[in-house]
Amino acid sequence: MGDETEDGTPTDGHESAYSLLQRGLELLRTRHFAQAAIVLERADRAEPGKGSILEALGRAYFNSGQLDRSRSVFEALLEIDPSAHYAHYALGQSLKRLGRASEARTHLRLAVALSPSSPLYRGALQRLGRAPNQEPESAGEDPSPDAAGGSASST
Repeated sequence: MGDETEDGTPTDGHESAYSLLQRGLELLRTRHFAQAAIVLERADRAEPGKGSILEALGRAYFNSGQLDRSRSVFEALLEIDPSAHYAHYALGQSLKRLGRASEARTHLRLAVALSPSSPLYRGALQRLGRAPNQEPESAGEDPSPDAAGGSASST
């Protein structure tokens, strides 16, 4: 028990968290989101609290329509690393889809603040719009559609 082959697969028939993560990422890449979630859940059980696993699991949940699970996983990721800009963005997107715009706006603003050059984050915040009774955008934020620039992938 504990022995591994050259590729990191344990010889006892159990996959390592790393190999499960790699399989899950490949399933995400090929857009098999529900299957990716199953594999990544196993990776998370094998190594709980690993940021790379949680991020991939959250993406799998989000893209398979499991929005409350996605929200929960990205919240857990932010407990591990509160400065993870992608986790703030993804949590914001999950909350937005759950109809929780005010909370979503908070996390999208944090994502923009942590990574101000990201057109993905800025565009998501702009699409959400301002909160009712909110002051106009500050001078540090460019609300023009051109500010988002380029294209980026979704969660």
